[in-house]
Amino acid sequence: MKNCIVIQSGGPTAAINASLAGVIKRASEAGYDHIYGGINGIVGVLSQKVMDLTEKMAEDPDFIEKLYRTPAMYLGSCRLRLPDPNVEPAIYDALYSHFKRLDIDTFFGIGGNDSMDTVMKLASYFKKKGSSIKVIGVPKTIDNDLLYTDHTPGFGSAAKYVATTIREMAYDTMIYPVKSITIAEIMGRDSGWLTAASALARTKDLNAPQLIYLPEVLFSVKECIEDTKMLLKNRNSVLIAVSEGIRDTDGDYISASALEKDDKFGHAQLSGAGKALEHILGQALGFKIRSVELNIPQRCATHLASKTDLDEAFGLGSAAVCLAEEGKTGLMTTIQRDDSENYHVTYGSVPVYEVANGVKKVPRDFINERGNDVTEKMIDYLKPLIKGEVDMSYNDGLPEFLPVGHLTSTID
Repeated sequence: MKNCIVIQSGGPTAAINASLAGVIKRASEAGYDHIYGGINGIVGVLSQKVMDLTEKMAEDPDFIEKLYRTPAMYLGSCRLRLPDPNVEPAIYDALYSHFKRLDIDTFFGIGGNDSMDTVMKLASYFKKKGSSIKVIGVPKTIDNDLLYTDHTPGFGSAAKYVATTIREMAYDTMIYPVKSITIAEIMGRDSGWLTAASALARTKDLNAPQLIYLPEVLFSVKECIEDTKMLLKNRNSVLIAVSEGIRDTDGDYISASALEKDDKFGHAQLSGAGKALEHILGQALGFKIRSVELNIPQRCATHLASKTDLDEAFGLGSAAVCLAEEGKTGLMTTIQRDDSENYHVTYGSVPVYEVANGVKKVPRDFINERGNDVTEKMIDYLKPLIKGEVDMSYNDGLPEFLPVGHLTSTID
């Protein structure tokens, strides 16, 4: 028997199920007898909660197609940081026992920075143990902050949603002949890629958002007040896009509530950068002002998904299986953008230890000198990633998705 197991973990995206679809389809073609899915990430594998995805394909000939365009995570997610295998090997011994019971040949982990930490530790453990079990990572994150890949699945679709929403908000805010400020808070704790995508909302007739603030440049309250005041001299409405993780010149988060408690991976839990800026500008300028937190829709709006994004997500999942077929392990699949006028990518790989727990920042030359906007280099980088529309299936006027898999079918 040659079986494999795949998990999804971290935050959901509009494209992560497309990566899962790519893994399943290619693994089936490669002759894996059973393709298992861990329920709720590595937690499900540890508790021996899995589903047989091979059976899902047999039950529904359109399963792969439906999975490709279903948002969030079909297998469910978790946020569990595995301990160092050299310090606490017992949990890995248990995983190894479960894998042997299921005749697992390869483990595929789909996720972001923290998920690649899991992939790295499993690969290290199996190598030290002398096991032939292969471990391959498949990237995803709307934050686009994974190292050594041009961009990440999920980002293109989230960027398309952000740009579309900002454009719609701009039209909304321009209708009244009164001075007003609107602030859109966009996800991005350590990097501002997604907030930068708000610039794609602009057209030759619409210059919104007028200000964009990313975490890569320290935020000056004084300059923001000056810039907003100056803009309002010649226009009635100003739209500001701000990353949730912006910091002031002292390095402190600009947020209404920078919670003291970190998450399980040591990341600060942020809340209300937009609300905090609303208060600051309201006190300083006195104009009508409101803040909007885009929040969850940034990562689940499949009705606005980028076809480029979903196709590349599928391709990366398929490429992961190809690496395993070549006998490789401890790698993460990557996207490499060709240096040509016409957008084209190839799939590669990188040792996962070079990616895990790292953060890819927005390059400084993608941000203007004052730190309140992006440059044409950023626009050129972003544009191809949002291209193409996904053919959706509708029922009673609403998009139709697969039922949530991890709630409907498990085997112990």
